[in-house]
Amino acid sequence: MPRLLPCLAVLLPLVGCTGLPTGTQAVSDFDLERYLGTWYEIARLDHRFERGLDCVTADYALREDGQIRVRNRGVDLDSGEVDEAEGRAEPVGAADRGRLKVSFFGPFYGGYNVLALDDDYRWSLVAGPNRDYLWILARTPTLDAATYAALVDEAAALDFPVEALIEVEQGDACAPFR
Repeated sequence: MPRLLPCLAVLLPLVGCTGLPTGTQAVSDFDLERYLGTWYEIARLDHRFERGLDCVTADYALREDGQIRVRNRGVDLDSGEVDEAEGRAEPVGAADRGRLKVSFFGPFYGGYNVLALDDDYRWSLVAGPNRDYLWILARTPTLDAATYAALVDEAAALDFPVEALIEVEQGDACAPFR
């Protein structure tokens, strides 16, 4: 079983848990079509399924059945081992809300909640169903320092444990794996 399950979803520990962290809201005016494509993981809270991985990306595409294909990929830079996982996602609730449920294992879904999103869809702040799961994502491998700091501040204001964020390597070390 690959270690990299979702960089943008939660699985086994949260089987069937697709809620929002208490006191947070998913973005409104969410456009799934614009959200599709590749996202680079800039920072995350640590989890077993991503531990030791860098160069992490998530790619979202529409499937023929109307669901969303989710393909996550990361690299253990120490060993050079590439870890990939493919799953599916679908919207939760209103289509214009930034809420999805994601599955990598049959009928078991985890929450994927977009808490903040750039107007041009250049970055996003994503949480699982509780404050144990948080990701900062961008359309490019880097995010300017001011935007990163603002997203960390926003997550802190929502009571996420931002002091535990891990910044993900996306630089030159990732070039051979892109």
